[in-house]
Amino acid sequence: MSASTHWLATGAAQSVLERGGTAVDAATAAAFVLHVVEPHLNGPGGDLVALVAPAGGAPFVLCGQGPAPAGATREHLAAEGLDHVPGAGALAAAVPGAVVAWLRLLAEHGTWELADVLEYAVDLAEHGCPVVPRLAATIAAVADLFRDHWPSSAALWLPGGRVPEAGATLTNPEYAATLRTLISAGRPGADRRARIDLARRAWQEGAVAQALEEFAAKPHRHSDGRDHAGVLRAADLAAFRATIEEPVHGEFRGTTVVKAGPWSQGPVLLQALAILDHVGDGRLDPATAEGVHTIAEALKLALADREAHYDAEAAPGLVDRVLDPAHARARAALIGPGASRELRPSRLDGDPVLPPLHVDGTAAAGTGEPTVARDGETRGDTCHVDVVDRWGTMVSATPSGGWLQSSPTVPGLGFCLGTRLQMSWLDPRSPSRLEPGRRPRTTLSPTLLLRDGAAVAALGTPGGDQQDQWQLLYLLRTLVGGQSPQEAIDAPAFHTTAVPGSFWPRTWTPAGLVVEERLGPEVVADLRGRGHAVTVSGPWTLGRLSVVTRDPATGLLGAAANPRGAQGYAAGR
Repeated sequence: MSASTHWLATGAAQSVLERGGTAVDAATAAAFVLHVVEPHLNGPGGDLVALVAPAGGAPFVLCGQGPAPAGATREHLAAEGLDHVPGAGALAAAVPGAVVAWLRLLAEHGTWELADVLEYAVDLAEHGCPVVPRLAATIAAVADLFRDHWPSSAALWLPGGRVPEAGATLTNPEYAATLRTLISAGRPGADRRARIDLARRAWQEGAVAQALEEFAAKPHRHSDGRDHAGVLRAADLAAFRATIEEPVHGEFRGTTVVKAGPWSQGPVLLQALAILDHVGDGRLDPATAEGVHTIAEALKLALADREAHYDAEAAPGLVDRVLDPAHARARAALIGPGASRELRPSRLDGDPVLPPLHVDGTAAAGTGEPTVARDGETRGDTCHVDVVDRWGTMVSATPSGGWLQSSPTVPGLGFCLGTRLQMSWLDPRSPSRLEPGRRPRTTLSPTLLLRDGAAVAALGTPGGDQQDQWQLLYLLRTLVGGQSPQEAIDAPAFHTTAVPGSFWPRTWTPAGLVVEERLGPEVVADLRGRGHAVTVSGPWTLGRLSVVTRDPATGLLGAAANPRGAQGYAAGR
């Protein structure tokens, strides 16, 4: 079974499975397809977080989040006249980690040759794929920037000088050539793993790395309206290693929920579940005003701890401390009858360091991710893919970054750099501070579910700060409410905005709550009566979840995907 945010990625993954490939082979093929079909939402210059549960083995985290380059210092930004990390342009680029991570996963846990895995993406890039409506809208929004300041992007994304219409066919021959370069570089290898490693070295130490350095060193327009040179160098790419790490986990209603560590926002989901474990089931229905209120308040508490404590170098035992039942019970006691209007992090070791919030509901400047708007309008931001194979191996991956609107397209490569460093603060005390060699905290947050040690589901969603919020609704609806995966995905969604955004414009709305209008006017009126600042979005606008499932007792597989936007797709047999 395969499910993802784009039907062509799902189709590629399913084709690999049908031809005898594993979930790792299939997910890797789908990931490179996503570079081609959703370039406004992810790219090879970006990053990823994945969770993998090998059949009969322990789950692990694949970290494709690159660190800040050696030259990315607060002093350098200050010398450039900046008081924040720009949201667009090479100064915001972390070391690209996505491709390196996928190649490591394929080499160590896959079975297919790289040429066969990349065949799907190469074919689509060379012969074209359909332009989805959101891609057309994104290109239209930045077309003037491309024409006036980013000519390499205009050459690729404005064929004939015009914005492509939805449904038109768009090619990317330069990215196809880049992938063919990796394939050719691997051919001298003596065995499959050696061939993939040679391709990785071509990416990190060869022509690709050199082209990225040459591009970054040339001044170009950034989001502050001025031209700057980036600091990414080939040596930064050569030094990066994708890591395989131990996950963190929590227990809820007989299910083990597996997440990446506090360098991601993954523990937010675990904290929210730990808090809600001390609340009666009658208050956990996301279709009722009481349920929405209770869930939103729990999320505010968990997200406040993210702002105050989550860190790529978090203190040992942080997750255990915030998931401790006594601590979670104390946090649950803070949920009152009305909407809270303050950021209330846990006091673990003295006064927590918080972002510089302003009384008008904004945070300090920072620019960038095209994510879900405060009014609930879906702008897109990330991709997601889930795969389970006949042997029971599961992969849940959330690739992002390197959007076509991130920085100019690198000539000859067919993609651009990412902007993950915009999530970093310049306050040296901040747990999410900018520092050379340090991973920026990421919002990317896939999920695995286990029962009795066996993987039973892989799920996730795009959505920036909303990723774990929407996944929480799915878990409550399936684990408490008894809904099927598709019912849970289709049900009306909501999320809180009462926490500083991780991306531009770093705003927050005290008591802010965005809900799909399908929740109904009575629920909305009740929530407003409790003090929530409710924004009602369209009926099908929030969330892009997908999931694959497996019943360990029978081996029966399942999948579900998001209908919003008519783009996600689930398939299998």
